[in-house]
Amino acid sequence: MGGSNCSEMDYFKEFLIPDYIFDLHPAKKSDFYFPKCPVVVFINSKSGGQQGTALLETYRRLLNKSQVFDLEEGTPQEFLERIYRNLDKLKKDDELADEIEKKLRLIVAGGDGTAGWLLGVVCDLNLSRPPPIATVPLGTGNNLPFSFGWGKKNPGTDKESVKVFLNEVMKAKEINIDNWHIILKMRASTDSCEPLGPLDLPHSLHAFHRVSNTNSMDKEGHNTFRGGFWNYFSMGMDAQVSYDFHSERKQHPAKFKNQIKNQSTYFKLGLSASLGKKPSSNISDLAKIKVMNAPGDDWKDLDIPSEIKSIICVNLPSFSGGFNPWGVPNKHTTKFVPMYVDDGLIEVVGFKNAFHGLLLLSKKGHGVRIAQAHRILFEFHKGAAKDTYMRMDGEPWKQPLPENDDATVAVEISHHGQVKMLTTSRCISRSKNDVNEPSTPMMPTTPMTDDTDEERRKFGAAETFKLLDDADIDIAASLS
Repeated sequence: MGGSNCSEMDYFKEFLIPDYIFDLHPAKKSDFYFPKCPVVVFINSKSGGQQGTALLETYRRLLNKSQVFDLEEGTPQEFLERIYRNLDKLKKDDELADEIEKKLRLIVAGGDGTAGWLLGVVCDLNLSRPPPIATVPLGTGNNLPFSFGWGKKNPGTDKESVKVFLNEVMKAKEINIDNWHIILKMRASTDSCEPLGPLDLPHSLHAFHRVSNTNSMDKEGHNTFRGGFWNYFSMGMDAQVSYDFHSERKQHPAKFKNQIKNQSTYFKLGLSASLGKKPSSNISDLAKIKVMNAPGDDWKDLDIPSEIKSIICVNLPSFSGGFNPWGVPNKHTTKFVPMYVDDGLIEVVGFKNAFHGLLLLSKKGHGVRIAQAHRILFEFHKGAAKDTYMRMDGEPWKQPLPENDDATVAVEISHHGQVKMLTTSRCISRSKNDVNEPSTPMMPTTPMTDDTDEERRKFGAAETFKLLDDADIDIAASLS
């Protein structure tokens, strides 16, 4: 028994980081064991019912408590800033600190929103050696973990399950993935003295109030929100179903502790939206859509089939719990190319209704392929509905639309940069560098260096997301 315990202790030493790395005033201590795969673990203890809390307890029991962070107790930004500040001080004369910085890997356990939060913070902090990230599926959809081979079922929380996961982290390979910047601008009508009321937006969208002499949508009574996403932005019926699900779960949380039942409820809501008395509006009636295929190109109007009720701008091959809405295009019968997660292009897909979405259950099923673009612009004017629904990486909201001719709502999505993800052998995401795949056009992996650069220099997840007062964006010009 003693030999077995000793062996297990030796195994977990490969992931340990000593206390002095986390101290506010660290002291040199170079005699500590050099781990092969030092990790910092971020866990949303409220995710997955009781699983988040149980997983937190297991990791803290097996590793150093200082390297396991509960996201209910603070932000990942402040934690990572402290670690890297200390590593920077120590590594000049502490070989261990230098090795930890080189080998550090991050683990995040939670839903897609939690994972996207950490990815955004790592992107914003602009670290000299940004660590790659592994994701533990604790949500309902778990699209991010599934895309990179970490599964979509909530994991076990016992010691053996954690040991298996850590072993996968040690063996994992790295892949770059694109991230996408989003700007949401709206203004109140002239009949109203106040801007639109507060919206229940995703945590990665941040509100800004600015007044500019050059930008017609930066005047009093305007609202501006900026942030970003990793997997998808969707609008229409799909987002409406998600909004209804989240609203129901918020009101009755005790009913949503079983992942299988959650997915069943989600499916029923989808059918209800398709057959309901108030069907979702067609996307072509709600918005005009423009795309830019490559940096510096002109905007082009996008023709949306009239029957499309959901439009999805998707970056990863996993949506709604593991389905790939883009599918695998046949190069002999279509102008579109396969989806790559690091080519600077986002895929635009449409669906007619929930029954159309059932096509994804078939091996070669996919939605209506509409475009592959570097930037996308949605323009909403007075039209078919008072509001629509939008969703970004699993977080939905109800978006008011203009009710007067002078009111405007605009959403712009643009390529921002890349981060490193960890992948297992079960990874379904493809890189443009895969040797057996056809090549695709190369796109920049950094924000464009034009007059909009300051608007896009931060992803928006960290508190360091700052904007210059004189920076303008393209939305106002395209709407004029």
